[in-house]
Amino acid sequence: MRRWRGLFLVAIFVCVGLVACSSDTDDVEAQSTKQVAIVPLDDEPDKQGALDEQTEPNPYYVAEAFAVGRDVYVRSLAVDTSNNSVWIGTSVGVLEVDLGSRDVKNTYTRKEGLANEYVFAIHVDTKGGRWFGTNGGGVSSYDGSGWRTYFPMHGLADYWAYSFGEQSDGTIWIGTWYGVNRFNPVKGDFETYVEELVNEWVYGIAVDRQERVWFGTEGGISMFDGKSWHSWTSKDGLGASNERNLPISTNTGLGTRSRHDLSVTSDGQETYNRNYVFSVMVAQNGDVWVGTWGGGVSRFDGSAWHNLTQKDGLAGDVVFSVAQDKDGVFWFGTNKGLSRYDGENWHTFTHSDGLLSNNVYAIATTDSGGVWVGTKNGVAWLARKK
Repeated sequence: MRRWRGLFLVAIFVCVGLVACSSDTDDVEAQSTKQVAIVPLDDEPDKQGALDEQTEPNPYYVAEAFAVGRDVYVRSLAVDTSNNSVWIGTSVGVLEVDLGSRDVKNTYTRKEGLANEYVFAIHVDTKGGRWFGTNGGGVSSYDGSGWRTYFPMHGLADYWAYSFGEQSDGTIWIGTWYGVNRFNPVKGDFETYVEELVNEWVYGIAVDRQERVWFGTEGGISMFDGKSWHSWTSKDGLGASNERNLPISTNTGLGTRSRHDLSVTSDGQETYNRNYVFSVMVAQNGDVWVGTWGGGVSRFDGSAWHNLTQKDGLAGDVVFSVAQDKDGVFWFGTNKGLSRYDGENWHTFTHSDGLLSNNVYAIATTDSGGVWVGTKNGVAWLARKK
């Protein structure tokens, strides 16, 4: 396991006014000031433990793991093909890493121009601009030479920005904890939508081939087709039913403006909130895939929702991230590991396989076939077996 140095070696970062942080099973972050340093990580697995060994063929393995510091969260990843880089958003800053050598190119904190070190979303737009959604610090954009930060005073819906999406004309959509923004990069102005959404707390955004924009919220899924809005909830089949009789989570901002943490457990026990959507992705065939809290992963084929859970082979039923690689294979980041699904076979990667935590918050795939995985404590890089 390698340990990246630079950003996390001996640095003190101040998180301003953060309440929403952890979704790990063992702890909830709520610190205001924290010193972060590279420290050795033990070899003991997370409390969830490894799942049963998989018997299906699997062409991947954890080739390298990169520690960024104990209790540092990797919440977002974005591949920047034009610069041969992967951008890594953590709870204490951003790393730009070379896709080939996997060495750190640059590190970014508030000192370099980032609005806030806790980065929940990263987007590389079609013109090469980089966008960073932060936890309480608004949105920062970086064009390679200069920074610009957007706050509510500029038109941003909220200081908490958790997702991005881009349409073919360059329009940028920004998901926040108080609705979504449509940003016109030419005019530089924002439009805000709140009442149109099924819920104002937005965590995921995806754009399909018809230029429709899909939004994952704490209360279900909304879609904007350019003229009208449509929404789906558990009443429409979103998320699997609570067959394990898990306690229903009340950890939500639904109907309130109070900040809340992102823990998916209560007194150490897994909870259930199937309408709560962490991630949205449009597949190559146009289907919409959604990661839910306790309801597994849901697929919308244009007319109905279909759900996959642990009983089908998914590692865990809390799904933080969803991705599809160039070969059409799906990757799901859950609270109990990373799952690979080729449409027939499942394989799960956990701490015992080389991940630095079983809670997988972010996934990014590359054209060369590599898979980057963001967890608590660091990043893992998966490669094809020779």
